[in-house]
Amino acid sequence: MIGFARLFAVVVCLMLIAFGLWLATVGNEDEVGLGLVGLFTAFVGAGGIGVLFFERMRYHSEAAEGAPRTPDAPGGDQPDLPLDPRFRPTDEVFVDPTSGRTMRVYADPATGERRYRVEG
Repeated sequence: MIGFARLFAVVVCLMLIAFGLWLATVGNEDEVGLGLVGLFTAFVGAGGIGVLFFERMRYHSEAAEGAPRTPDAPGGDQPDLPLDPRFRPTDEVFVDPTSGRTMRVYADPATGERRYRVEG
């Protein structure tokens, strides 16, 4: 399930793309500078969508994304959910600022994809 903030960001990025392309079309008829501004606006919108999908894919599993959480739960994957065997523990350990719990980073050596889990 996609969160409201992420859905809102996708809608804003799609609107930037549509407005930018429209502005580029109108700008080419009237003024060249306006067309470049339109293309830049569309490029920013497309880049925003790319960043949103990359962030979702890289840092959270689908199971962690849809799992219910309590307000004091740390970020990352839930410790009771199984972790894909392709993920290996790294030396990266940090304290989650929200919950105060120690977290360990797990990474897939082939893709660089990362998961975060409560340590111990």
